[in-house]
Amino acid sequence: MSYLDKLLEAHEVEWKTLGEYTDYEQPTKYRVNSKEYSDEYETPVLTAGKTFILGYTDETNGIYKASEKPVIIFDDFTTANKWVDFDFKVKSSAMKMITSKDESLALLKYIYYWLNTLPSGLVDGDHKRQWISSYANKKFPIPCPDNPKKSLEIQQKIVDILDKFTELTAELTAELTARKQQYEYYREQLLSFDVDEVKHLPLGDDSLGKFIRGSGLQKKDFTQSGVGCIHYGQIYTHYGTYANTTKSFVSEEFAKKARMAKLGDLVIATTSENDEDVCKAVAWLGEEDIAVSSDACFYTHKLNPKYVAYFFQTEQFYKQKMPFITGAKVRRVNADNLAKIKIPVPSPEEQERIVSILDKFDVLTTSITEGLPKEIELRQKQYEYYREQLLTFPKDTIEA
Repeated sequence: MSYLDKLLEAHEVEWKTLGEYTDYEQPTKYRVNSKEYSDEYETPVLTAGKTFILGYTDETNGIYKASEKPVIIFDDFTTANKWVDFDFKVKSSAMKMITSKDESLALLKYIYYWLNTLPSGLVDGDHKRQWISSYANKKFPIPCPDNPKKSLEIQQKIVDILDKFTELTAELTAELTARKQQYEYYREQLLSFDVDEVKHLPLGDDSLGKFIRGSGLQKKDFTQSGVGCIHYGQIYTHYGTYANTTKSFVSEEFAKKARMAKLGDLVIATTSENDEDVCKAVAWLGEEDIAVSSDACFYTHKLNPKYVAYFFQTEQFYKQKMPFITGAKVRRVNADNLAKIKIPVPSPEEQERIVSILDKFDVLTTSITEGLPKEIELRQKQYEYYREQLLTFPKDTIEA
């Protein structure tokens, strides 16, 4: 017998409409007037989409007191439900709010968790303006509707269990953020050298290496198997600091005409839609040569491959590449200009020491097999499992 079965033992479940228990509101009267945001201010400004907290404002009028009456927020574009229990203002009325009519009948937090069990197809079908007119008729399960006290006890137990999983995931996420900041700090410190102590040479110096432009490789050239290849777009969507296997392949016939990177080369995206991603690089550590696409280049060199890859992530590299970026919508840095960027060149032993330290941080903060991201993924799956178990009610109680 599942935990839900035990909770509901000898009790009925009825499917009620959300409109009976909740109110719907567009937060127009909570809109922020100023566009000047600062982390020094106290009140968060919420926006539609993934960003959610746009910034913080010092405006004191028109604040929604979610600390007193929490809300469920979604928007016209993603229908993503978010639980908000802190005071806020909003950028626009694209977001919508669901509030509780009476917490003594149905807990809003319970409704929030149930909303997140809806199949993606149902959510997608309800997006944009359809939700405004139809949300009130959506039906959700209420245990023991004729016994409000017992109903609230069951709802609260379900909420308490799911809250614990949510809190654990939040703690792990906070720890991951802190570790990433620590990682960035040590990376900057370890790769910063006094020019009087360590030579700083252009990447294209004859004693270091050279850049080779990729060749005409398009996604239509991909095959199910064959010779490994890296398309420039994959560098900032799929790869981390280094790799020894490729996501995609090309035929052996195609590879004969392609420009190939070898073990130890750095593969670099020379084109992107933003300054952050342009020049993102991955060290190729695989034994086999791989094809590299146009809008990318590879750097053949005499340095430690990971050392160079970590250097490409530093603030000093970022500052040096900025003057070389061209283009408006599409941002580019050509290989000739990359060759002008200077890199500190310590001894091979010092490069190895730096790499061994940064590798530990890299695994902890980015690995999907053994680091914090893996732990967060497992906790999220555990949370989703229990959420489904706790909120999957008997099908014979569902009304049309």
